[in-house]
Amino acid sequence: MEFFKSMEPLMAAFWYVAIPASLIFLIQTILTFVGASADVDTDLDHGGSSHDGGGAFELFTLRNLINFLLGLSWTGISLYNVIDHKGILIFLSFTVGIAFVYFFFYVITQVQKLAEDNSFSLDNTLYKKAKVYLTIPGQRKGPGKVSININGAYHELEALTLGEAIPTGEEVLIIKIEQENLLIVEKINQ
Repeated sequence: MEFFKSMEPLMAAFWYVAIPASLIFLIQTILTFVGASADVDTDLDHGGSSHDGGGAFELFTLRNLINFLLGLSWTGISLYNVIDHKGILIFLSFTVGIAFVYFFFYVITQVQKLAEDNSFSLDNTLYKKAKVYLTIPGQRKGPGKVSININGAYHELEALTLGEAIPTGEEVLIIKIEQENLLIVEKINQ
């Protein structure tokens, strides 16, 4: 404690903020690599209640508070002997703290762009071209099958046509979905 008694009050305040903020940041970082950070952040910020909010894009979270305090305190400590006017130092420290929060938002936005939803939904087939895999009898007399590539994966799906029979190998357009699992197709005029 002798370390803090010999300091000016503003410098001591920066250190009082920097030490716990850095420790909590270190714990958050370790938990992130272990895979537990999202649950811990949610529990601390919302009293353990689950939510479907924006997660990383909520403004008032423990993680954002820690990011702000890190920027504020370490900027104050680093520039304390460089900037003589303490008002300018506090303003600059506050600004860097806000910049840390925005930088975190930017990084999370870029990481989320890497996420890709490859789950298959029959709705993704509407108005797309497919190739007839098994002949589709005409006039809704029975289903045939079409092969379609959605999100890089091929799917074989049952299909009907309202017109004439469509032989194997023909290209068709999916125009409707019936009974939640049956495609209505029409031949593409070539």
